[in-house]
Amino acid sequence: MEKNNSGKMDSKQGIDAIFKFATEGIILANSKSEIIHVNTSAEKLFGYNPGELIGHKIEILIPSRLKEKHIKHRDGFHHNPHARSMGAGLDLFGVKKDGSEFPLEISLSPYETVEGRFVVAFIVDVTLRKEAEYKLKNYSIDLEKQVGNRTLILREAINELEKTKTELNEALEKEKELNELKTRFVSMASHEFRTPLATIMSSLSLVKAYGDKGEHEKQNKHIQKIKNSIGDLTDILNDFLSVSKLEEGKVEFVLQNLNIKEFIEKIIAELSALCKENQSIVYKHKGDEFFQLDPKLMKHVLFNLISNAVKFSPENVAIEIESNISNNQLIIEVKDKGIGISKEDQKHLFERFFRARNASNIQGTGLGLNIVSSYVEMMNGIVTVESEENNGSVFKLCLQQ
Repeated sequence: MEKNNSGKMDSKQGIDAIFKFATEGIILANSKSEIIHVNTSAEKLFGYNPGELIGHKIEILIPSRLKEKHIKHRDGFHHNPHARSMGAGLDLFGVKKDGSEFPLEISLSPYETVEGRFVVAFIVDVTLRKEAEYKLKNYSIDLEKQVGNRTLILREAINELEKTKTELNEALEKEKELNELKTRFVSMASHEFRTPLATIMSSLSLVKAYGDKGEHEKQNKHIQKIKNSIGDLTDILNDFLSVSKLEEGKVEFVLQNLNIKEFIEKIIAELSALCKENQSIVYKHKGDEFFQLDPKLMKHVLFNLISNAVKFSPENVAIEIESNISNNQLIIEVKDKGIGISKEDQKHLFERFFRARNASNIQGTGLGLNIVSSYVEMMNGIVTVESEENNGSVFKLCLQQ
């Protein structure tokens, strides 16, 4: 490299040095977009040998798919030449001699001399930066996915916690209800056993006293009271036994083709003795007469429902019973005019050991209707109740053949 007398490069030499040794690719093109000068960095960037690009149109460095668009941009630039970054905000690509593409950035600087108009293009390969941007973008996407997944997992965990909380609250409520039922049952059982036992004890003393006096009529009256009390205790124990058999799955279930009308009439005849003064049991039947049932289970069901209707109804009223067989279905309704059942108590009526609040002073174990419900279910049926407090109840059995 030549130097002037002062030992320093002149301006032309300095410009040539910058052009030659610049790390950026520099290409000089004329007004016809022909390459007239190119530095070493640009040649290496595009994979050409020294001087190989001279005389070629600038489009040789543009991918084929983008050439038409580039020519339009180029013509627009020549009509209004000014220094600018080419394709601001866009992804630009160059094509190497081997046909491979790479991302780049271009800055254009036009200038004019007596020889004509020229454009200097400064070219930078941004492959590494684009790769970093791509990795960063993918990392952001992956991070968003991970955050989304974590959020979803967290949301599911929160839902599970809420579900568990709800289940625990429900379990606590059920436990509370169960404890309440147990307390009521203990009180009820104590009362139900104590009452007939007290009657037996007092009547035994009176039986002896009336026997000594020869008052046989009064003696027989108290003997009957003892028998009734023993019967009450037997009923209580039978309820406990029935519940035990249901729990252990030992209830035998045998279907028989029964004449329902005659079957119910026999049960009514047995229970008529329980009726209070001027109470009556009125029975009606419609449709076919035969239906397949387990006679022992159905007798227990009807005994319970009809005796309850008698027990909870006042004197001077009729207990109404209706049965109907049609389309392989048996429907039996037992209607009373008794104390009725509140809406709140109806929800628990068929639960074990439950007794309606307005029946606490009336004899009963709280097991009867639970056993009724279980037996009816075993015979492929359901039992429902319609009732209003102080306005009677209707128990309805629906059984399917």
